Parts: sequence; C-alpha cells; structure tokens
Amino acid sequence: MTGDGMTGALLAGAVVGAGLYLLVRALFPPRPGLAARLAAFDAARRRDEENAARRMAPTLEKVGGLRARIGRELVKLCEARGWRMHSVRADLAITGRSLEAFLATKFLLPATALLFTPVVAAYFALLGAGVSFQVPLWICVLFAALFFFFPDMQLKEEARARRQDFRHVVGAFLDLVAMNLAGGRGVPEALMAASDVGDGWAMLRIRDAVAGARITGQTPWQALGRLGDELDIDELRDLSGALALVADDGAQVRKSLTARAASMRSRELSELEGKAGERSQSMLVAQLLLCAAFLIFLAYPAVMRVMAA
Repeated sequence: MTGDGMTGALLAGAVVGAGLYLLVRALFPPRPGLAARLAAFDAARRRDEENAARRMAPTLEKVGGLRARIGRELVKLCEARGWRMHSVRADLAITGRSLEAFLATKFLLPATALLFTPVVAAYFALLGAGVSFQVPLWICVLFAALFFFFPDMQLKEEARARRQDFRHVVGAFLDLVAMNLAGGRGVPEALMAASDVGDGWAMLRIRDAVAGARITGQTPWQALGRLGDELDIDELRDLSGALALVADDGAQVRKSLTARAASMRSRELSELEGKAGERSQSMLVAQLLLCAAFLIFLAYPAVMRVMAA
C-alpha cells in the first residue's frame, strides 16, 4: 500500500472511530455527578439574573434561529461541565451580548472553515498543483483555529473600550453625588439623583442598579458593588466598599467621593498623555523611514553610476 493510501485509510479510520464514539456518547450519556448538578443549579440561578439584566438592557443582542439553538446547547454543555467563564461573562455583560450568541459564533466559524475543505481541494485541483488532500485540510484547520479565537479577541477589544468609557462616566457620577450630598441629601437620595442626570448607556446601567436596590432590599452601594462584579469594573467595587464604611457620615462621604473623582481624572489624563506620546513616537519613526527612503531614492542613481564605472 502506498503512503497516500495508508494516510487515507488512517484518516478514514479516525473519522469512523470518532463517529462511533460520538454515537455511543449520544445514546448513553454519562450521569452527571454532584458537582455537575450543583453547577447546573448555580447556572440556572445565574441565568435568571441575566434574564433580569436583559430586561433592563434593551440593547442586548438578540439571537434567533439555528444560531440560538446551537448557542443554548453549548451553554448547557458548559454548565454541565461546570465551566464558569467569569471574564467572558463580564465582557459580554458590558458589551450587551448574550453568551448563547458568543458560543454559537465560536462554534460556527471554525465549522464553516472546515466545511470549505473540499472547495479548497477542488481549487488546488483546478490549478493543477498536484498536492494531496492533506494540504487543503491543514489550511482549513489553520483557518478554523484562527476563527475560533477571533471572537475572543474582538470581544476583549470592545469590552476594553467600553470599560474605559464606563470609568469616565463613573468619575462624573462621583462628582454629581458629591454635589448632591453638599446640597443636604442623604447618600441613597444623592445616588439616585445623580444617576438621573445622564442618558448614556453607562449611566442607565448605574440607574437601573440603584433603582433595583429598592426592590431587592439591598443598599444602593451594595447594588453598585454587584454591578461592578458583573461588569468587572474595579471603580464601582471600590466605591461600594467606601460607601459601606462611611455611609452614615455625609461629610466623610463627600470628601471621599471628591478625592476619588479627582484621582480618576488624574489617571485618565495620564493615560491620555501616554497614548499621545506613543502616537508621537510612531509618527516620528514613520517620518524617519520616509526620509531614509527619500535619501536612498536620491543616492541610488549616483551609486549605480559609480559602481558601473
């Protein structure tokens, strides 16, 4: 048997074995253990909380059709395995996406890349390259791996930008709360009045958290801390802890909030100056490269004449 025939037989055997294994697992699924049952219970409770958050966030991504069914099955699989994915859930919460849509995208993009394997093989055959089936297969596997990690990179970048915007809003929110405290309001009333000022998505999330605290029987700073845990915003967690310590002393609260707002503005200014410096260095490097290319362009004819002589 030739090498190509042996490789084809091995691939066919691997595909048949994997299919038999999946068929047996589908017909006789393993019984979940205690840890899996507890994880499913926690996941159901967390899903109820996320559904409540979705009702308060009308911009959350809607999923339908085949993508929704695949996403729900993948979410059930992750919950049965006890996979928490805290950072992914926090990024999805701040970007207004659903976990079902994210997991379905991570599954469908690589699957689509693998389905294009026969197309790539036919393309190589039309070109007359004379390559074996393994080359198109490995090309599609490489693209499938890239497509698998692409949603994560996109989500991280978008979440980073939205967290930066949220921190800017938190700084303004602290100033508004301090102003309301200076006007003689209590801490809960000052938090609610400050959250009613803006209509941006970040201020709406803060307003919903503060308003929902009355329904759930929590204090407003506890609700802000919970929102900080959900969105992975350290400033909200720090604000919740500070308000819990000095909630009974209005003067101390006002001083603490003013100092925190000034510190956040100073840090944002430092970050902006750092980014401006990086861009200035990038422009300087680009200008030096252009100057070097122009000097080479001017000197090239003379150098060639000297070398020819």
